[in-house]
Amino acid sequence: MSDEITDSASEEASAHTSSRTSARIQIVSRVSGRRRWTVDQKLAVLRDAFGPDGCVRMAVERHEVGSGSIYSWRRQAMSGVLGGMRKVPDPAFAEVTVTEPPALPAPEIAPQGTAQTGLSQIAIELPSGVRLTMDASVDADALSRVIGVLTR
Repeated sequence: MSDEITDSASEEASAHTSSRTSARIQIVSRVSGRRRWTVDQKLAVLRDAFGPDGCVRMAVERHEVGSGSIYSWRRQAMSGVLGGMRKVPDPAFAEVTVTEPPALPAPEIAPQGTAQTGLSQIAIELPSGVRLTMDASVDADALSRVIGVLTR
């Protein structure tokens, strides 16, 4: 008789516990290992996640796929890789015109003589505002190089 009491008590306890725990436990099933998704399956998940009434969270739960995969598939779909039709970017060309460098106005050379010493001086004022004054006996090639450097 004690066996019957124990059995009925344990049945009540297990029934009570199982009904109480089943209301609190939610079973989340995950597929172990890697899954292979076809292009059509991926596009269906993307429509579910990003469609007019789409929600990424609901698509994750409904299709048992990670949110990272959904966003990777979206990036692939937008670039054309997912459908196997990668969009080749149109070639971009820039128009280039090669011309001669602009001619600078000739520097003003104003010889100034000094009556007392008999030497002449040359004063050159460049468009940039730089003013050079030198002796008239300056080497023309050296003067040309100096002017070239100063006009850059």
